[in-house]
Amino acid sequence: MNPDLSAFLAAFDAEIGLGQVLIRRQERGFELRHAADRAAEIQTLQSLDGGELRTWAQSAANGAFRPLKSAPNLRPGWRAVAANGESLGLLLNHLYPGAVADWFAAQSSHPPITSYRDFTARQTGMYRITTMLTDAVAGAAIRACCHADFCLKRRRWSVEGLAPDAPGQKSLIPCLEPCALLLEFARKVARLEQNPAAQGDVPPSGAAESDFDAPNNPRRMRFVLEKQALAVKSAVD
Repeated sequence: MNPDLSAFLAAFDAEIGLGQVLIRRQERGFELRHAADRAAEIQTLQSLDGGELRTWAQSAANGAFRPLKSAPNLRPGWRAVAANGESLGLLLNHLYPGAVADWFAAQSSHPPITSYRDFTARQTGMYRITTMLTDAVAGAAIRACCHADFCLKRRRWSVEGLAPDAPGQKSLIPCLEPCALLLEFARKVARLEQNPAAQGDVPPSGAAESDFDAPNNPRRMRFVLEKQALAVKSAVD
């Protein structure tokens, strides 16, 4: 068994929560179910194997594709059983890819955390523009994109002027560096900063989660609010 999985199993006795998943020890093996189904009777839940669980996690309740597996929109109503630790690791990777490995890495005295500046400094091509965001705007973009409404990972990285997520916030799953979704969002924000008139006010909601070109994209809407808050703070200061 991998050291990261062994350490994770040693971290709990009867049960533990990972994201929106409740993991319980059984007499033999483990049971996984949605945390919202904690008190549900077994017969009311759909039994899923590994492949079925992976497919289940690909779409939200409304049928929309889930581009970010750590989004807080995992559908309830299921249970899965793992015969041993290795099987549990496979099931968890279907739900939260790399979460256990990242959790283990975060336990070290020097976790491999990459800041926004270090991460974007490595980018080339169309993503090089993400280095041009000021700390304040980058912070607003991060607060918008990584808000608990959109991602359950506890952000350990940051940018100047913005603190990492506090211990106990969101979930046990750590975020050690900006993800591809954040990078794309930062690129869109940089383009918007070049054309402030395109930002506008907060429109009605309803756009796809990863469609950052849509003015009513939920992350883009929250960024508009963050920018408005920055303007108010600047005026007060």
